[in-house]
Amino acid sequence: MVPPRPVVHAAVFALAALQALASDTFIAAVYEHAVILPRAAHKTVSPEDALALMNRNMDILEGAIREAAQQGARIIVTPEDGIYGWVFTREAIYPYLEDIPDPEVNWIPCTDPTRFAPAPVLERLSCMARNNSIYVVANIGDKKSCNSSDPNCPSDGRYQYNTNVVFDSEGKLVARYHKYNLFMSEEKQFNYPKEPEVVTFETPFGKFGVFTCFDILFWKPAVVLVSKLQVDTVLFPTAWMNVLPFLTAVEFHSAWAMGMRVNFLASNTHNTIMSMTGSGIYAPDGARAYYYNMKTEDGHLLIAELDSHPRLSPASPPAVSWSSYASGVEKCVPDEQDFSGLIFYDQFTFTELTKPEGNITVCQKDLHCHLSYKMAGKREDEVYVLGAFDGLHVVEGQYYLQICTLLKCGSTDLSTCGQPVETAQTKFDMFSLSGTFGTNYVFPEVLYSGVQLAPGEFEVLPDGRLESKNSTSKPLLTATLFGRCYEKDLKHPLRNSP
Repeated sequence: MVPPRPVVHAAVFALAALQALASDTFIAAVYEHAVILPRAAHKTVSPEDALALMNRNMDILEGAIREAAQQGARIIVTPEDGIYGWVFTREAIYPYLEDIPDPEVNWIPCTDPTRFAPAPVLERLSCMARNNSIYVVANIGDKKSCNSSDPNCPSDGRYQYNTNVVFDSEGKLVARYHKYNLFMSEEKQFNYPKEPEVVTFETPFGKFGVFTCFDILFWKPAVVLVSKLQVDTVLFPTAWMNVLPFLTAVEFHSAWAMGMRVNFLASNTHNTIMSMTGSGIYAPDGARAYYYNMKTEDGHLLIAELDSHPRLSPASPPAVSWSSYASGVEKCVPDEQDFSGLIFYDQFTFTELTKPEGNITVCQKDLHCHLSYKMAGKREDEVYVLGAFDGLHVVEGQYYLQICTLLKCGSTDLSTCGQPVETAQTKFDMFSLSGTFGTNYVFPEVLYSGVQLAPGEFEVLPDGRLESKNSTSKPLLTATLFGRCYEKDLKHPLRNSP
């Protein structure tokens, strides 16, 4: 059937209008928030007291949202636990939770607050978005009643979820995500959904996906969003506790964006006692803006411009065959100078860089790591090693890794190799790191002294080599290829039992 001509004209006009609204770039914001915590998270408070605390935090978030909008930001991400804090018991967190409906209900809480159960937090977040004409991403708690007809229903008759919500620039709820990969004993107050959710939404400035903190280390939902659903930008509220040398927030999140070839907006909570800091706006070609501060308890707003569709951008890095170069290098054999050391409880095989320049190899199981390097000057008071790990990580969760790393040891005592180190003195004229990875999911990063990133100072070649472009501008802490072998993981980790 041929539609009437006015309908055709209307459809063409609507398409043209959407194309006109579409943007090649957009300004994004993230806010690192020093959360005001309850006095005693293990004690149950009244709903009124819970709301009072949440409003104190939302007062601060509202100021950041207003400032971001005034600087042209189209979207802002706020942190996990940013409205009420963490380390609650299941009972104590209940007054802070709201019943969050499915976004399909087409709801603007700011203009219709009584449509569902009372939800003052959703209402206020919706109004922040609407009043400032900006997309707002926030992390709150969702509660869902259940009964004995559900064999998995908890004994208190409800599910409780760590939840991200997204409101568009009109204040409409457009996305809701329940965190699937809970962080072990730290999140006993929450349940996880029966199946991992994969949440996306479309905007005039790209396709977005959203997940939370520990989710980043697992196939679902993180890799599915990017590899299967082809989102342009990932939104990432987090409460990330930094662990040098690989799992510092700014380092790993920047590496993940480069490895997955996607924009990544990471908003961390700020609490130096818990080693929580590190937020950033990351693109496939490196960090556009980032913040790491372990000295003060201040919040911080980051704003930067990103490509709306990074895969289509001329700046997008080429695809990488991660094992291509290393597979052609002469295979290594165990050396009597190799030694073992622990990094975050994983047993690495190390070999020392004993000369100011050279080509060395170290192996563990199927992983052979190769390094060509030249130090600007070899110091007697600093030791660097090349390390390899190929195996199962088992501490806060079970997942398989392959890691090649050039890193500075804690001291000249080789037993300190792998311990957290924040400062160094040695610069490198060049380095080139590669490995025989058995996975396509490898995340590259370089970390300088003072926990500083090195955007624009290194590149990953199509054959899998992580190389410095010139001599390092600052002393080097680590250059790492962090491989994640999702293919070996258990399909349903037992750590997430409700």
